[in-house]
Amino acid sequence: MRTQVAIIGGGPSGLLLAQLLHRRGVDTVVLERRSREYVLGRIRAGVLETGFVDLLTEAGAGSRVSQNGMTHDSVRIAHSAAGFSINLKALTGKHVTIYGQTEVTRDLYDARDACAAPMFHDCAAVRPHDLNSDAPYVTFQHAGKEHRLDCDYVAGCDGFHGICRQQIPEDQRQEFEQTYPFGWLGILSETPPVSHELIYSGSSRGFALCSMRNKNLSRYYIQCPLSDNPDDWPDEIFWDELKRRLPPDVSGGIETGPSIEKSIAPLRSFVCAPMRWGRLFLCGDAAHIVPPTGAKGLNTAASDVHYLCDAFLRFYKTGSTGALEQYSELALSRVWKTQRFSWWMTNLLHRYPDQSRFDIQLQTADLEYLASSQAAQTSFAENYVGLPY
Repeated sequence: MRTQVAIIGGGPSGLLLAQLLHRRGVDTVVLERRSREYVLGRIRAGVLETGFVDLLTEAGAGSRVSQNGMTHDSVRIAHSAAGFSINLKALTGKHVTIYGQTEVTRDLYDARDACAAPMFHDCAAVRPHDLNSDAPYVTFQHAGKEHRLDCDYVAGCDGFHGICRQQIPEDQRQEFEQTYPFGWLGILSETPPVSHELIYSGSSRGFALCSMRNKNLSRYYIQCPLSDNPDDWPDEIFWDELKRRLPPDVSGGIETGPSIEKSIAPLRSFVCAPMRWGRLFLCGDAAHIVPPTGAKGLNTAASDVHYLCDAFLRFYKTGSTGALEQYSELALSRVWKTQRFSWWMTNLLHRYPDQSRFDIQLQTADLEYLASSQAAQTSFAENYVGLPY
């Protein structure tokens, strides 16, 4: 087999890149090691920047998000018994859209199916070769057979645990990482959301988040120790602890119900540099991870896709490799800005095991400043709705 761009990884970033390129006449083949059902079964982010929604529309996969996505013009920050809203629309002219990653992936699958473009699931032993040459290729096993895919370039969209990042030699690869001493316990429940806004809450008991997937499906999170297991948190205990971390006007309005999904996710900040080596380009979680506090993981992958797609299109239109050579520097510039925002927001709202009274007072002062300063709220809003590409 031969294609122009081999895409390793069939999650949202790989599928989005594939569709954007396909619609502009660039051939792609997508290789995914998991089944389609597994990919669609992953519960992930649900806050989309305007730029991401625009890319979905450009990829021919934007009809359902435009019909079913929930537009949010503001977000609420709560602390102690108080809280305040930040009007994203008034401060930036933009909004965010609530639409689950599972639905994004399903829409991209449908678009891929509609154009009958090649995609292989359940691939084993996927491995790129000769990435620092003019003739890279990818080998993989599928349906019991060995395959070779020759290509011009390889896009590594295979996530944090994928094979692509490891292809960059260790002496040419830098990895920057910070782990956090807590996780997020999240549940999904078939109950109406407590508010039309997302509510981010910091309290003496730890962080909490009230989110949603639609008008009848709520997503709630609380900070918990990394040593905890979801089985340690029966539904009744979870709901009780969640309410303790929210202002009374919020906790009193929560409608509880049985969880239909419950999991604990550790928090990590991670960046790999460079995001390009030879004919290999890293994209999304293969190159960087952010804590979910700022809702930047999927959205930062989308900005990578934007830069990489533009670079490929310029190459295939003009033959110039300039944009491809600049991809890593351009993408990382935005990546580090989203890292900063996610790190700052995580530190603003979580409690740390070794936190001193001084640290807590600084946290309180930061929250009070955000509540009282339009300049601070504008900075928050600009980052939350998404920095320009």
